[in-house]
Amino acid sequence: MKVIIDCDMGIDDAIAVAYALALQDVDVLGIGSVHGNIEADVAAENTLKLLKVMNRTDIPVAVGAPKPMIRPLSMAKFVHGEDGLGNANFAPSGLVPSDEHAADQIIRLARENPGEITLITTGPLTNAAIALLKEPKLPQLIPHVVVMGGTVEHPGNVGPVSEANIAHDPEAAQIVFSAPWKVTMVGLDVTMKTLLLEQHLDAWKQARTPLTEWLLRIVPFYMQFYSQSLGYMACAMHDALAVGIAVGKVEVSESVTCPVWVNTVVGPGLGQTVADRRSESMRATSEPYYFIGESNTEVIMKVDGDAFVSHLVDSIASYQVR
Repeated sequence: MKVIIDCDMGIDDAIAVAYALALQDVDVLGIGSVHGNIEADVAAENTLKLLKVMNRTDIPVAVGAPKPMIRPLSMAKFVHGEDGLGNANFAPSGLVPSDEHAADQIIRLARENPGEITLITTGPLTNAAIALLKEPKLPQLIPHVVVMGGTVEHPGNVGPVSEANIAHDPEAAQIVFSAPWKVTMVGLDVTMKTLLLEQHLDAWKQARTPLTEWLLRIVPFYMQFYSQSLGYMACAMHDALAVGIAVGKVEVSESVTCPVWVNTVVGPGLGQTVADRRSESMRATSEPYYFIGESNTEVIMKVDGDAFVSHLVDSIASYQVR
């Protein structure tokens, strides 16, 4: 299965990319960086560090948007560390990203592999939105986009009802959700119930591979952040779950296909993903100003998170450098 990953390479992004590369039936054609957890250029360098550890420097890494489309830059260094990798202070990769912008990389790879690629976004949607604006036919080339972001019933993590990846660039998110392609939204409703626990790390400690030792240097910082709200050492597998769903490794027990609209109005609801879960007949009788759009988004509501985390942990533990 061919995928492009667009990410703001923090700790959970690193786990997600490592997981994708550990799956033998997944072909990662390219990785783009975007602002979010960290600066876009730092995110690219973090990606190159991980690829070097995994001996996958054949995968092109492109730097993308350094800031949202119209809003000020906001980052999450308090969650992921000043370096985006838990302040692990790894040595520089010694590698350089490609000269291509991440949005252009999406377009090029889509043209080279029409109808074959799934785009997975685990950061703000700025690069994907730029790609759509530059190539309006992109939805014909990329039939499926899996977005880690948003929330329907679970409280937000940057605002009362807003999730970080969407809220960091709501205008970009609205462009992506309103485009005529299939979107799968993997939001806080499921990611906050899919936890990597401290005891899961035992498998990585026993494996003692370059990858697991690298991850063990960054994950405790992320767990420490979540322990403040959870009361115990664990962390949400936001991005890895999106990858798992994209490549068919997750048992989804409940989802709803409906229109999704992103609130771009400044206030407590900025960045909210409004999912119109009413019946088609109910939507048809609404006033026109309530019309969001076509039912092109599958919103994931329930998954077997425990089974997925076990698969994630085992896949990474068994990865051997090629």
